[in-house]
Amino acid sequence: MGTVKNKVMGIICLLVCVSLSSPADMLLYAPRHADARVEKEQARARILRARGEVEACLVVRPRRDGEPADVSITPTTNTWNLADYVGVSFDLENPGDAPLPVTLIVESLDEAGKSMRARLSTTLRAKSHQGIPLFFHSSNAGPYWGMRGIPVYGPLSMVAFPESATNVAPLRVARITVRLDRAGKDAQMCLQGVHAFTADSPRARLVPHPFVDAFGQYIHADWPGKAHDESCLKAMAAREDAVLREAPGLSGRDAYGGWADGPKLEATGRFRTEQVKGKWWLVTPDGHLFFSLGVNCVREGDDTFVDGRGDWFEWVPQPGEAFSEFLGRHEPVHSMAEAIGGGGVCFNFHAANLKRIYGDAWQEALRDRAAHRLKAWGFNTIGMWSRGDVLEQSGIPFVVTAGSRSDRVVAGSTGYWGKMIDVFDPSFVEKTEASIASVAEKFRENPLVIGYFVDNELSWSGVPQGVLASPPDQPARIAFIEDLQRRYETIEMINAAWGVNATDWNELRAPVKLTSQSLEDLGAFEYRFARHYFDTVAAALRKHAPGQLYLGCRLTPMYAPRNVVRACAEVVDVISINAYASEIAQDRMIEYGKPVIIGEFHFGALDRGMFHTGLVASEDQQDRARKYVRYVESVAANPVFVGCHWFQYMDQPLTGRTLDGENYAIGLVSVVDAPYAELTDAATELHQRLYVERYGNMK
Repeated sequence: MGTVKNKVMGIICLLVCVSLSSPADMLLYAPRHADARVEKEQARARILRARGEVEACLVVRPRRDGEPADVSITPTTNTWNLADYVGVSFDLENPGDAPLPVTLIVESLDEAGKSMRARLSTTLRAKSHQGIPLFFHSSNAGPYWGMRGIPVYGPLSMVAFPESATNVAPLRVARITVRLDRAGKDAQMCLQGVHAFTADSPRARLVPHPFVDAFGQYIHADWPGKAHDESCLKAMAAREDAVLREAPGLSGRDAYGGWADGPKLEATGRFRTEQVKGKWWLVTPDGHLFFSLGVNCVREGDDTFVDGRGDWFEWVPQPGEAFSEFLGRHEPVHSMAEAIGGGGVCFNFHAANLKRIYGDAWQEALRDRAAHRLKAWGFNTIGMWSRGDVLEQSGIPFVVTAGSRSDRVVAGSTGYWGKMIDVFDPSFVEKTEASIASVAEKFRENPLVIGYFVDNELSWSGVPQGVLASPPDQPARIAFIEDLQRRYETIEMINAAWGVNATDWNELRAPVKLTSQSLEDLGAFEYRFARHYFDTVAAALRKHAPGQLYLGCRLTPMYAPRNVVRACAEVVDVISINAYASEIAQDRMIEYGKPVIIGEFHFGALDRGMFHTGLVASEDQQDRARKYVRYVESVAANPVFVGCHWFQYMDQPLTGRTLDGENYAIGLVSVVDAPYAELTDAATELHQRLYVERYGNMK
């Protein structure tokens, strides 16, 4: 058995030496570096001397099995002034045979002497040498713009890394720590150096470039289902063909996916709702109980920007070349493309892969294969944002997507997808009816239509405070002020009741600290605003899609004030919510006395070459499958829920969709159109038994 030194140096000597240094980079630490001090906590550390061209390294091992081992580096002066740098890079090596979890921390002091820090938890691959940058500002992903998750780091939040407490003040960096996380006592990590780096330094790169292959996959990893060439794509599809030919589909189902072996109710020729033995159900046109198991976005995947991304991609077609029909140009909804002036050229890797597999008829192949898959896996609903021919020609029940319209938004409101529309603008009723009529004309006679989702994740939190923050000519504000003037005769009276000091009605704003009276008044208008919205949409649907279900507007926990939900429940046939969680509580939403459907949920994992888990993370594909089963079982056990729809059919692009940079690993299929068998197998088994278990659980 060789010595630790021989093992470490052997691994190092196998490395291909590539200089990451930039003339502008600053060395903060190297073994035997005189300008820094090293402190140890629960760690053993020793320096291995340089040999030949290989730099010396600091070997760190835990003092106790399973406990963190820290090595901290501090300057010989009080702090480092790193104001000209964007981050600190750690040159680390894992000589062992197993992945090694580490945490990197940079601490600084603000002007008042308060500690600030940025932190990154990551995993060193087995037998690897990695230069890992930690950026000072957690909202700065370095050169990796336009993605919600990035290489090495994984998921980023909207403004910070999930592990990050705050940003760093680079003018006063006081301590740098490398932590070996809960490793076995035989684990070892080698630290060769720490550098501060500039924005244009090679050290700002997280991985070697290119890091995206010709199929839109991550280059620097391998996993089951990865395509290495075009023949591999076609071979995977051929193997799935054989599986699908043998897939029997679920037993005991009617033509709509309802429970043919269950109780027979009135057949009306349309989907409807009914409460049976204390639980709400959808009912198929043939009169069978139906629990909606849906999938959103059944179509080709999203575009991703290729402009301004230098050498990220191994291959992107040029105009006129093969697959150049999948090039396009987009501007995002959210500011994810400042690096290219807000928009630019994009490419759709998933669509290109579909053409590689299925040829020029790839769109028809996508539609037919998706329908075959969904039926085999026991999904009985095609959800929002699916392609038109998929809805109309798959023979599977589906939901229709429609939208309200208004010429004005509430100027003082805010919201993730934009400002709230002004439902009191004179254009709202007419334009909303016209919008719904244009959609309903196509679907009003189709028995496969479960119902209509009208709008998605509206910014209800922009009402009512946002209404009062709007200009005096805002129609919703005018309506609100008229309500208040009927209750309060003078501005002095409302000032006293609300605890504000407005000089006239035009200056009136919602108080920062709400009084009981202001809370009551704001809530009353919030309800009035929402009720007018839902009544208007419902009237348009009753006129243009009579007998079909109104499925609400897909509320979210962020945008679901109780007054809005109450107004919704009084009008719609089915309340809809997008509910990203590990499971659904058994008493959730029951107080409203209406059936409820979940428009979106998902789980993602990072064991198949992706950078972001989506909104609810899983450890791996097996855990993802377990979480799916647990979630759907909890939905089915709740007496008011009538279904849940997975978001979405395919993974999002590795480098982020153009809309908003989402690059979530949330598909039933990957970018190379390969199903995640762990998830789909678990879903199939669950879907087969779900009706019996839900009905059997009834009292």
